[in-house]
Amino acid sequence: MVQTSFPEGFLWGGSIAANQVEGAWNEGGKGVSTSDLQPHGIHGSASERDSSNANIKDIAIDFYHRYPQDIKLFAEMGFKVLRTSIAWARIFPQGDEKVPNEEGLAFYDRLFDEMTKYGIQPLITLSHYEMPYGLVKNYDGWAGRQVIDLFERYARTVFTRYRHKVKYWLTFNEINMALHEPFTGVGLAGERSQQEIYQAIHHQLVASARAVKACHEIIPGAKIGSMLLGAIRYPITCKPEDVLASQRANRDWLFFGDVQARGAYPAWSARFFREQNIVLNITDQDYADLKETVDFISFSYYMSGCAAAQTELYQDERANILSMIPNPHLESSEWGWQIDPQGLRFLLNELYDRYQLPLFIVENGLGAKDTPADDGTIEDNYRIQYLQAHLQQVREALDDGVELLGYTSWGPIDLVSAGTAQMSKRYGFIYVDRDDAGLGSLERRRKKSFFWYRDVIQSNGINLNASF
Repeated sequence: MVQTSFPEGFLWGGSIAANQVEGAWNEGGKGVSTSDLQPHGIHGSASERDSSNANIKDIAIDFYHRYPQDIKLFAEMGFKVLRTSIAWARIFPQGDEKVPNEEGLAFYDRLFDEMTKYGIQPLITLSHYEMPYGLVKNYDGWAGRQVIDLFERYARTVFTRYRHKVKYWLTFNEINMALHEPFTGVGLAGERSQQEIYQAIHHQLVASARAVKACHEIIPGAKIGSMLLGAIRYPITCKPEDVLASQRANRDWLFFGDVQARGAYPAWSARFFREQNIVLNITDQDYADLKETVDFISFSYYMSGCAAAQTELYQDERANILSMIPNPHLESSEWGWQIDPQGLRFLLNELYDRYQLPLFIVENGLGAKDTPADDGTIEDNYRIQYLQAHLQQVREALDDGVELLGYTSWGPIDLVSAGTAQMSKRYGFIYVDRDDAGLGSLERRRKKSFFWYRDVIQSNGINLNASF
């Protein structure tokens, strides 16, 4: 019989990212980040910063100045954990300074102290879709091997500073992003070859492993994990060719988890690199560094898709970061993201079978257009329905034997979309009065889902099936 509550100590909460909520893009000594150069989101082109490409993320939801109010609202919902990120360029504005920026360090001291005041554990991502632009200009992003050492310096700096405040860490957000958006993922500007992209990925994987080692050295008892974009693909038919095509598609992103959890490149990758004429520069020290593996696997899950051997027979659709063949058995959101709650159970089981490491769902949610009623209330039953269906499948996976540390819904407060830099694609339990043109009061308002999620957390999942 399926358990009615979640495990004792389960970490309920939400997930945000510095570049999508903080604003204050040039305050407190912060340098320019790659995200600052993407005014239309990661799907848009990047350009040098000037007055013509003002960015909605320049202010975002002004979390930099309003975080005490927002943390209080998260505490009202009963959050046990809040996942956010450190803006690397707040700590090392150009990325290669020898001395960190004290103003940036002090900001995160205040933020983490505010969370601790309410008993909310910080879960901190070191690099979430941004890096100092100085590293792109001077080192060609992650193509430059020197960036490994610079990232390690950054990681050791923040581990040392926050060693008494942060127990849970992640290295790179959706590290497999580099395959789809190389500028966002590894700081490679312009058109790049597979050779260049995978060499940059290799450097990033080595840096991640070094950060894991540093975390274990500096913060005894801390846990540090990887973070994958959970892009599960089903075969479009049961033909063996389509089954093999889906296996190949899934291996593309599981590759990153394989390296980070197992400490070495998977056997199948040798054939892939050979057939793609990719020859990586890997040193003996790199091989040694990669052996330092993560403590847990975290991932985002929004949708699934299909794969086929004969892709020309099907129409790909761009959704989220990926182009995938739609599943004819699933419905889609307003943004074309297919809704597949059972896919989350499938993915949890696949990852746990593969790695036998604790898992953490650190992003899941529904982006939708919310319309306040005349009295200001927001009846977002569609969001509750989406989250309820997915959490029901999480409970099934727990009953399957999956070890799961926690669940942080994406965007518990409305934020700027990473993909399109829109405010109208809202995920939050908390409404923020700002539109796609950047107009609005920035007032915060509780949606109906706020109270539903509060009750789920307070009951540790027992009230998950309650009507709404």
